[in-house]
Amino acid sequence: MLRDELPKIVTDQVPGPKASEILKRRNAAVPNALCGNTYPIVINRGEGAMLEDVDGNVFLDWIGGVGVLNIGYTNPEVVEAVKEQSEKYFHTIFNIVVHDGYVTLAEKLNEIVPVRGDKKKTYFANSGAECDENAIKVAKAYTGRNNVICFTGAFHGRTNLTMALTAKKSYALGMGPFPAGIYRAPYPYLYRAPKGYTEEEAVAYYLDELERVLDEGAPADEVACMIVEPIQGEGGFIPAPIEWVKAVRRLCDEHGILLIADEVQCGNCRSGRYFASEYWAEAGCAPDILTTAKSLGAGVPISAITARQEIMDSVPAGVIGGTFCGNPLACAAALKTMEIMKRDDYAGKAEHIGKIVTDGWKELQEKYPVIGDIRGLGAMVGIEFVEDRQTKEPASALVSRLLQNALQMGLLMENSGNYGNVIRFLAPLTMTDEQAKRGLEIFEEALKASL
Repeated sequence: MLRDELPKIVTDQVPGPKASEILKRRNAAVPNALCGNTYPIVINRGEGAMLEDVDGNVFLDWIGGVGVLNIGYTNPEVVEAVKEQSEKYFHTIFNIVVHDGYVTLAEKLNEIVPVRGDKKKTYFANSGAECDENAIKVAKAYTGRNNVICFTGAFHGRTNLTMALTAKKSYALGMGPFPAGIYRAPYPYLYRAPKGYTEEEAVAYYLDELERVLDEGAPADEVACMIVEPIQGEGGFIPAPIEWVKAVRRLCDEHGILLIADEVQCGNCRSGRYFASEYWAEAGCAPDILTTAKSLGAGVPISAITARQEIMDSVPAGVIGGTFCGNPLACAAALKTMEIMKRDDYAGKAEHIGKIVTDGWKELQEKYPVIGDIRGLGAMVGIEFVEDRQTKEPASALVSRLLQNALQMGLLMENSGNYGNVIRFLAPLTMTDEQAKRGLEIFEEALKASL
């Protein structure tokens, strides 16, 4: 079965002839902005952590739909759940006709999402950007305030509001004007903290900079919320230090600001917990609102916003909701995905896979001075490449070559970070140990060819 295979390239190069023809058709039919050449892959089928292209090449996927495929490609139980639902009805708009799947999924998320409060409520949107935007709507409704604090390196989406929240403006070129009331503070990127700082000194530095924003930019009593990724994705797979999170939580409590955890990418067992905010809750600094999407529905579009009852019930009627939000097919997929992830301990799988990859990368770090830092939680791991370990100059061109060389050997990877010099590991949590070992071998082979 494809799910058990190892990478295998059967064409002279990637893309092969069939894929090349489809890519030509794509370029003629689809906007240029969606027609990049970094990944000339045309999928035929996928199982587990493996995909086969239309030419018969087999790839190990370390991108996983950018965090969507935690449960793997085409999980048979999820496929069956969606089929079963499709035979009943495809759609209702929940504001008008209620369906049980929406209610049941909300109940199950309310049981496990680690936000503050005993009584919680959840509602659904369709994408990560939508759930982040909706979380800010909820925070503004509850606090009666208009301003939002986000952070350097953040990625929250491509809607108008979330483009304003997103730090990297290559995602928003020419798209302004953006909403007012968005203020940005430095995220605690410890590897690139001021030179010579200890971790404790670096955390203090980043907290001082956050307080500076409140002093000089957005008065604290006018801030509705702070939105934080527990592990930054596009920013370079950077976990938020727990001591920093605890201090941010105290600052929010002091000023009546809501803390939003954006778990669009790091949620659904990726971090070694069902939600990465469980680490926060264990340290006494749980968020007020949590957003999640991507792997929630195993690839069927759905996202969720969860908060305690008093926060959720502050939103006026008509402000939240939408035509496809909480679609029955998506809810069916999400319910079955959650059942499988709990039953089969996908959080434990993430810890296991993450250790294999992290240990393998650390061995490489001892051999190759271009590897500057390895960091992450669970199976959400980043490896940062530099020209020099002292100057930490980003090795962006090296990473570009590495991605292409690995692709030709059957390993799909993606970069991230402000300089594009971090490779992020997001393989489906169904990846076998043998596949992980082969992936690490290809990684080193491709790195040697790239130096």
